[in-house]
Amino acid sequence: MSMFNRYISPRAGIIWCSDTFLIFSVTIFMSAIRFGFEGSEVASYDPYLTKTIVIAVIYMIVYSYFDLYSPEMFHLRRQMFIKLAEATLVGTIILFSIYFMFPSLKTWRGILLANSIAMPSLLLFFRVIFIRIMSANLPSENVLIIGSGELAKKVGIEIYNKPENGMKLIGFLDDDPAKLGQSIVNPGVIGGYADIRELVMSRNIGRIVVAIQDRRAKLPMSALLDLKLSGIRVEEGETFLEKVTGKIPLDQLKPSWMVFSDGFKLLKRRKALKRVSDVIFSSLLLIIASPIMLITAILIKLDLKGPVIFKQARVGENDKEFEVYKFRSMRQDAEAKSGPVWANANDNRVTRLGRIIRKTRIDELPQLINVIKGEMSFVGPRPERRFFVEQLKKEIPYYETRTAVKPGLTGWAQIKYPYGATVQDALEKLQYDIYYIKNMSPILDMITIFWTVKVVFTGSGAR
Repeated sequence: MSMFNRYISPRAGIIWCSDTFLIFSVTIFMSAIRFGFEGSEVASYDPYLTKTIVIAVIYMIVYSYFDLYSPEMFHLRRQMFIKLAEATLVGTIILFSIYFMFPSLKTWRGILLANSIAMPSLLLFFRVIFIRIMSANLPSENVLIIGSGELAKKVGIEIYNKPENGMKLIGFLDDDPAKLGQSIVNPGVIGGYADIRELVMSRNIGRIVVAIQDRRAKLPMSALLDLKLSGIRVEEGETFLEKVTGKIPLDQLKPSWMVFSDGFKLLKRRKALKRVSDVIFSSLLLIIASPIMLITAILIKLDLKGPVIFKQARVGENDKEFEVYKFRSMRQDAEAKSGPVWANANDNRVTRLGRIIRKTRIDELPQLINVIKGEMSFVGPRPERRFFVEQLKKEIPYYETRTAVKPGLTGWAQIKYPYGATVQDALEKLQYDIYYIKNMSPILDMITIFWTVKVVFTGSGAR
């Protein structure tokens, strides 16, 4: 599974690429109409296609923010029509704003307006065609699962419930004759280990997932090796789940997998690169956000007694404590009677202003200073309090792993999992945190920041 389709399904990728090409082509075509198909005039109007690229990039970013490439948008429902119209309007407004600030990028008003009318209609037309073609003819990779326990069931559910990932579940293998025909997900157990070669050939299997929790079981290693050498993909259940879910399943995880699996490598070099980018981006963002921070500080001072900035000890990299800075969003005596408790989405200790700045992440902006000081990073696991860290270490395996890197202003767990205030929620978030640490890269950071900005501007899925 490539780096690309690890984070976006093949179907979404195809539609995304076709939309990009279509927007780019429509913009050029509208320019040609405006200039009467005079090639020299079109070339002098936009010699390096800069204006056309700006239009295509802005619309594609906005369409992504409006979730037009999520699986539910592959169906021609009223919601999809509304979102397409709203996204086109927002994209057009953003382009007019860009032209006001950067006149050199300005396109002809008639071209932009014609674009904003013709483009959604053509996108809709081509999406109908693509959806019908993909529903009927998009090839799916046939998958065979070895095992029938909990791990195998989880793998099966991921494949069966998400056809947009381009995979089709053929069945499970188990050497226990009593389990033959037993339903696991849909379908069930279709054979034993001795049948693997025959099933791979007869069912056109492209991928085998070994999802057996007890590795003492006698696997058909010779057959698996032969099949792998013939081009069939063979991988562990934990590795497969990591790729399709964006988290590492700790309940079935073995320490040996953590030690020998790909990832967690070159961590020192990655940290050095992150530090340079953290200082640059946090300094720029601090300058840009300073007016918002000033207004927020004034409003908090008018609303509450006490300091504007809230300081609290948190556990950072290598289990070292530091003071995290936040705008106050709770009453000053929030934990005077209760002691340390988890914050949650409906916390009655949060003020009215506090709910707003939490939803938009404005309360986190003072942590840019923590980033500049080197105590935090832009992206990483969220820093937790010592009281909860010690409690969670006792109840959740590998919890201390999240302190291998600096905590972040935002994180993979924050964009993938909703607000949580229980041990189970902490376990779920840890699975995403460990996935981030294992796969830490500039690309993953960019994806995390992209979706965090979406939360700030749209408020949807705020964590």
